[in-house]
Amino acid sequence: MFNVFSRRTVLGAVVSLAVATGAAHANPATDFVNSFGGRLAGVVNSSEPLKQKKKEVLPLLKENVDIAGIGRYCLGKYWRTATPAQRDKYLSLFDQVLVNTITDQIGSYQGVSFRVTSTTSTPEGERVNALIDRPGQPEVNMQLIIGGNPPKVMDMYGEGASLRMNQRGDYSSYLARHNGDVDALNAALERQLSAHK
Repeated sequence: MFNVFSRRTVLGAVVSLAVATGAAHANPATDFVNSFGGRLAGVVNSSEPLKQKKKEVLPLLKENVDIAGIGRYCLGKYWRTATPAQRDKYLSLFDQVLVNTITDQIGSYQGVSFRVTSTTSTPEGERVNALIDRPGQPEVNMQLIIGGNPPKVMDMYGEGASLRMNQRGDYSSYLARHNGDVDALNAALERQLSAHK
């Protein structure tokens, strides 16, 4: 239904955090990446069953990724017109969709090497650039936008594309075709989650 986040963008960004333990401590943003990454690395690279890995990664994502902020951004102008009940339902569904997208692919990410190449201040937040290498795969250039207090992942860029911008475009197109009806989007997200089970 929706191209719900490029798998390469989301998974590459999350895995970059998971293997960032060797990155230099240059500033609070890279310190955050190293801290969050060290915790994720222990889960992603463990020999535990995939089901257990997903269970352990879930609280780490909720604590360190600004899921609600990304969700609000993705709804765009429709956030202002949605009722409080529609917003609450949408954020609950969005949370599940994003977490499913990330955790579904955890098992395929092992043996990854990673290095932070730079950190730059931007109006969006601190942009942490990294190169990710998987055995037998092309190297991926990934950027994470870190912001807030306490810091969280606010956006992820892969192959020049923003996760938030891509998803906002998909949702805006869907809502434009459905007369801006947020209930219709919520119903579509519910169907997507039901199909995932």
